[in-house]
Amino acid sequence: MVIVNLISYILVLVGALNWGMFGIFDFNLVSAIFMGPRAVGAVIVYSLIAVAALWLIISPFITHGVLKLQGNRTVKETNRT
Repeated sequence: MVIVNLISYILVLVGALNWGMFGIFDFNLVSAIFMGPRAVGAVIVYSLIAVAALWLIISPFITHGVLKLQGNRTVKETNRT
């Protein structure tokens, strides 16, 4: 689940940066990469970003308010004498 959360955050950040560039500079990075806003690759990227955003909204409810971005770390205890 940690990997899914990290990928979701990255995708949502890419989407936010794309919206920011579109709003400020009138430049859509995703459509520039895929040669059009309705190209198959662009639609797939937009859909993945939307699913990632939905996951980040839903996952805290599934995990009782905990959104993990790091794995469980165990601390090894050493015997001090």
